[in-house]
Parts: sequence; structure tokens; C-alpha cells
Amino acid sequence: MLAEIITIGDEILIGQIVDTNSAYISKELNKLGIQVYQITSIQDDRTHILQALRDAQERVDLVLVTGGLGPTKDDITKQTFCDFFNDVLVEDKEVLDHIYFLFSKYFDKEPLPSNLHQAMVPSTATVLKNEHGTAPGMWFEKDEVVFVSMPGVPYEMKHLLQKEVFPRVIKRFHTPFIYHKTLLTYGLGESAIAHRIAQWEDQLPREIRLAYLPSLGRVRLRLSSRGTNERVLKEAVEAKMKQLHALLDDIAVGYEEETSIDQRIGALLKQKGQTLSVAESCTGGAIAESITTNAGASTYFIGGVIPYDTQKKVSVLGIDAGLIEEHTVVSGPVAEAMAVHSNRLFKSDYAIATTGIAGPTKGDGEDDIGTVFIAIAGPHGVISEKFSFGTARERVITKATNKAMELLLKEILKN
Repeated sequence: MLAEIITIGDEILIGQIVDTNSAYISKELNKLGIQVYQITSIQDDRTHILQALRDAQERVDLVLVTGGLGPTKDDITKQTFCDFFNDVLVEDKEVLDHIYFLFSKYFDKEPLPSNLHQAMVPSTATVLKNEHGTAPGMWFEKDEVVFVSMPGVPYEMKHLLQKEVFPRVIKRFHTPFIYHKTLLTYGLGESAIAHRIAQWEDQLPREIRLAYLPSLGRVRLRLSSRGTNERVLKEAVEAKMKQLHALLDDIAVGYEEETSIDQRIGALLKQKGQTLSVAESCTGGAIAESITTNAGASTYFIGGVIPYDTQKKVSVLGIDAGLIEEHTVVSGPVAEAMAVHSNRLFKSDYAIATTGIAGPTKGDGEDDIGTVFIAIAGPHGVISEKFSFGTARERVITKATNKAMELLLKEILKN
């Protein structure tokens, strides 16, 4: 079974926003055994929308459309759907009541006429209730092809998919079962991993596929299989994944479906009753952000400082100015001092510290752009390492953040 995703909105085409909806929808469709044939981004233009719908109808069984369902005049999607299905707009009382309810509960005012217009839907559509917004989803069928229109607001779209769309899709289509298992690894590049597991990879059965998914400082290894027998598929993939994990045990940190390195660190700290703080210079809070995106981080993450200015490392963290003068601000001893003083300041068990030159200019440092020192201070002392992460600022920060988490995990596991 094939599906196509169509995103509507000039804001995507001009790069004003990133299309995260398509990535989410694709991942969720894959879990249902539905293959995404194409993803199309188009203008909020009647002719363009009509052509995209016609083209998709010739290619796939399911068309999922996001965007173009707002209360403003430039959102023309519903009327264009009427043109495509030779239909007319009618008022849906349940949607209308829901709009009044939302405005009364959250805005304490009367909705504008443009808001009330959201209750106008094509007469042949099956209306899908959007509990988190005023624009409903809509389900259509034409010549054995299902078309679904959803608002582009991500949390509204996700709710509609899970609560309204996917239950209907499962009833409507017979789909194969697809099973993925993804191993997360840190600290070794794609080519080195491929060399290490070459013999094992050559012996994989044809029905199980291995994909390398590299990013900065980490590589995900995904095993996939497709078929009609869910139990057989899972057992085969799990068996091969167990072998793969054993081959890469020194760099494996868990499975993507179950955990991330940030979550594993959090689980270990909670298990041990220990805490963490950060002192970030060149990473500018990226490590703290990585930690605090996980629910429950407040149980082990105490806080952090970003002493970006050299003097703030002295006045805020309390580092000896003579140490900086002797070794320079971008150095192992200064990184170690930052980590140790972070533990003292926050009374934490572990601390991460970074100091380096992210670029594009050298600032107070003397080393090359991309030079970063990362230190980890823990119950049994402090360690630091020097890295060279290239000259692209964003890349330097991301690689430093990933490497810091890798080093922290290793230190926690030592103790």
C-alpha cells in the first residue's frame, strides 16, 4: 500500500518554517506497514492544490494533506477540496459548538466571523474532531483513494492522526507488518563500524535490511523487515539485533525505540541517587537543553551556568585567574576547573564543562577554530579531553554536545 503526503503553505517553500509534519507522518505510517511513495510541498494556491491532488490520486491509495486550514483569507484549501470533489461547503454544528467552547474556555471572548467559518466543511467529508483547535480534519474517498485533510499545526495534526485518522486507516486498508529495531552508538564512525561488522552483515538474511544512519558523533543502525507474520518478524529481527549489539557492546548505548543517551544517563543518575550540573562556554547551553528535553530531568539535573565571557569564569565559577593566564581559557586545566567548580557551586555529583572556539572567529582563544576541551568531574575525580570539530560553528556545537554526553556516560558507568 502506498501513501503520499502533501504539505500546503508558502511558509514551507520559502524556508520560514521546517516541515516536521512530513517526517512525523512518514514514521507513523511506516509503523502501520504503509510505504510513503512521495512527499510534496506546494503553494497555498488553488490550481497547485488541485494538480497535486489529481497527481496523487494516480499514484497512491492514501493521500494525507496538512496545512491551509486556518481562519485567514489566504487559506483556500476547503473550497479547493470542494472543487476537487464537486462539492459545496455546509455548516457543521458540532464543529461550530466546539469553536464556541474553545473561545469561551481559553480566550473568554466571542469568536470572530473568520473563526466561525472554520465550521464550514464540504458536505461529503467525514469530519474529524480536532480537540486542540478550531479547524477540523476531513476524510474523503474518491475512486478507491482516501484523502485526509488536517491542519498544519503539529500538535493538532499529531492528535488527529492518532485519534481519528489511523484507526480509520487500519479498518479501511489491509497492510503488511513492518518491524524496525534501531541501535544507538556513540564514538565510532560509520566506516569503522561497517568494517567491524562486515562479516555479520554479509550473513544477514535477504528479508532483513541494515541501514546506517550517521549524524554528528553518533551512528544509528536500523534493522528492518516486512511481512504478514508479526511474531516471526519480531523474533528474527530481535535475534539479529542481539548479535549486532554484542559486536558493538563498547559503543552501544541503547535502542532508539526505548531510550536515548540522554535518557540513559538520566536513568542511571536517578538509580544511583546522583545529580548533574553543567558549566558551558562554547556550547552556550546546548548540553543543558539536551538534558532538559527529557521529562523528569529535574530529579537529577540541578542547573548550570554559561560563563561565555572569560572574566565570568572567574567571577561566577570562582576559577583562579592565574590558571587561565597560565594555560589560556581554552585548555584542559581550565575545563577541569570549570567542571570541579560547577560541582561545588551546585553541590552536584557530576558536572560537564566545555570551553573552546566554536567560530567563526577565535575570540579569546589561541587555538584553531573547532578546538574544544570537554571535562567531566565526578565523585572520583575529573578528566578532560581535547577535540577538533572542524570550522562550521553549528557542527562544532552539536559534536561537542554529543561528545560531552558520551564522556559523561562512560564516567558514570565506571563508578
